Amino acid sequence: MKRTTLLGFISSLLIFTSCTSTRITSSWREPDKQVVVAQLNKVLVVGMFNNESNRHRAEDQMAGYLNGKGVVSYSYLDVNFNKNNEEVLRNKIKADGFDAAVTMRLIDVDKEQTYNPGNMLSYPSYYRNFSGYYYRSWSYYSTPGYYSTTKTYTIEVNVYSIKEDKIIWSGLTETTNPDGVKRLTEEVAKVVFNKMVEQGFISK
Repeated sequence: MKRTTLLGFISSLLIFTSCTSTRITSSWREPDKQVVVAQLNKVLVVGMFNNESNRHRAEDQMAGYLNGKGVVSYSYLDVNFNKNNEEVLRNKIKADGFDAAVTMRLIDVDKEQTYNPGNMLSYPSYYRNFSGYYYRSWSYYSTPGYYSTTKTYTIEVNVYSIKEDKIIWSGLTETTNPDGVKRLTEEVAKVVFNKMVEQGFISK
């Protein structure tokens, strides 16, 4: 196999030129494993977020880059499906012709609060000696301090071969203060793509 299930999904992300706040912290790939996108039929897209709305946004975002081959789990594995039966799930996705699955899971959100001290500048109007210094007026200009909170999101991305029933790529990313779930998934996908290219897991 030559190129990954994510090629169609992520290649369009190369058009983004804005700076990213996301970085890969660790990754693993099955040695010598590559995938041919042209030979794929369907890819199951799974977003694992506590908030259901965020899950839908993440899955829609990922599926949108799969050129019609992505199937979102929130509609495929609906409320009527028994998610607690692993064997049933395995048999279902194989019987329904899925070649691969891509998962994006929120691992952790770290919040760090930092105090930013204000600035105070004082300017004496004029003085040459102590009495002038003491009695003449001062002007004080100050900017009050404030607290800021930095949020770092840790996201895990996995790629599975359904036919071989095993994981073939995995990576952890960290994103600082993303501007919404859409931008978060865009940035994660972009750095994941670049890492896969660097590793030779996929080719452009």
